[in-house]
Amino acid sequence: MKKYILGIDIGTSGTKTILVDDEGRVAAAKTVEYPLETPKPGWTQQNPADWWQAAAESIRAVLEKSKVPGDQIAGVGFSGQMHGMVALDEVGEVVRPAILWNDQRTERQCEEITETAGGLSGLLSYTNNRMLTGFTGGKILWMKEEEPENFARTKVILNPKDYVRYKLTGVVATEVSDASGTGLFDVKNRCFSDELIAKLGLARSLFPKCYESYEIVGQVTSEAAKLTGLPAGLPVTAGGGDAVIQTMGSGLVHQGVLGVVIGTSGVVAMGLDGYKENANGELQLFCSNAKHLWHAIGVTLAAGGSYRWYRDALCAAEKEEAARTGRDVYDILGEAAEKVAPGCGGLLFLPYLSGERCPHFDSDARGVFYGLGLEHGKGAMSRAVMEGVTFSLRDVWEKIRAMDETIRPEKVVLSGGGALSPLWRQIVADVFHMPVVTVSGSGEGGAYGAALVAGVGLGIWKDLIEATSVLREETRTEPIPENEEVYDRVYALYDKIYLALKDSFKDLSQLR
Repeated sequence: MKKYILGIDIGTSGTKTILVDDEGRVAAAKTVEYPLETPKPGWTQQNPADWWQAAAESIRAVLEKSKVPGDQIAGVGFSGQMHGMVALDEVGEVVRPAILWNDQRTERQCEEITETAGGLSGLLSYTNNRMLTGFTGGKILWMKEEEPENFARTKVILNPKDYVRYKLTGVVATEVSDASGTGLFDVKNRCFSDELIAKLGLARSLFPKCYESYEIVGQVTSEAAKLTGLPAGLPVTAGGGDAVIQTMGSGLVHQGVLGVVIGTSGVVAMGLDGYKENANGELQLFCSNAKHLWHAIGVTLAAGGSYRWYRDALCAAEKEEAARTGRDVYDILGEAAEKVAPGCGGLLFLPYLSGERCPHFDSDARGVFYGLGLEHGKGAMSRAVMEGVTFSLRDVWEKIRAMDETIRPEKVVLSGGGALSPLWRQIVADVFHMPVVTVSGSGEGGAYGAALVAGVGLGIWKDLIEATSVLREETRTEPIPENEEVYDRVYALYDKIYLALKDSFKDLSQLR
């Protein structure tokens, strides 16, 4: 009898639920959106109840659409936005709105944590990661310092997907990949850093029991079964943070395959067959979704977001044409860009519109068109944005490669909105000097990876290698040798521009 796994991804804009069969095919999918609160500039938060309501609604919709009987559903897996802070009181009620991954209120607390740990080198010795403003650790200290009454009521801290799993099962827990993103986790030994937590004056009881991603944490409660339509007693696995588990849907298990996501942000990631030191904390090195495996990740802040900004700020005529003709505006921009030779006649773009996290840890960095001349038209600018984003992603790859120069991937698996563009796929192949492939399932995001990882824990597949064997290659783009040569020269120039402008970016920040 065919078996199915439910994959649930608690995203920032909505929750996506999919039902995947034991051959990796998606039987049904549903996304339910919810609002984002921005009470102050740089602050972002959400109501966890919205996540649970969206999860329940999307589960019911998927079950109704698929008509799959309950006895064929093997279990549930989770993915979710990382780093968010959900504070629960002693009876499991939410204390305050969840502070999200992209919230920037905790810069001072991150500095305090780093100083308390003994500086950056001390912090890395505990966690192998910097304390970024997005991470959970700074949020906990912020609440302790700025909202002492809420902090006093808080008995446990969960990440977003862990809260929804708690509502589904009644079990308070987390798992190693999301825990890695708290900034308070001993990634090498796959456990919370009790010593660092104590140094910060935090109670160890704030942090829940930690599982491996594929392990079964609990079962659907009778109350949750009534709300969702799932069978009571259905096994629920631990799941994973989205930045890690979504790469499972691209086949990134062991070293040898490089994953690149061109979404709003840009992600470059690779599975690691063993623990590696994260020099200067330039990357994020997290536990992966299988025991004894780790994951190197570098995140740029404005990849597809740069292209969307360019579309909205400078391409009103193309947007009007798209509305008039019913075409996709990105297809119109892409057609003009395809007519421009690689390198855009000396026009370069730095995609640091939101500051940058990796490859440059610099909140003051900003976007730049460099080399504009009278000869450059809209097509050149469109292509320059694509190329500049790709150069920034290659910068991240160079940092991953520097961890271990024996790492030699055979291909890039590309996903996200940028993967829909044949031109962008070609640019990535040429800049990275590797074939670029897209695979089935990767377009489903973290929900698909969650289903594959859960399938391992539920016994449908023996391990992640077998689980990811269900992925099918959909497109393959080979690099063009003459383009590779051009891009190597342009990339060398691109790399110099940020360094030349770094001090100016800091000066500019004083004018904002």
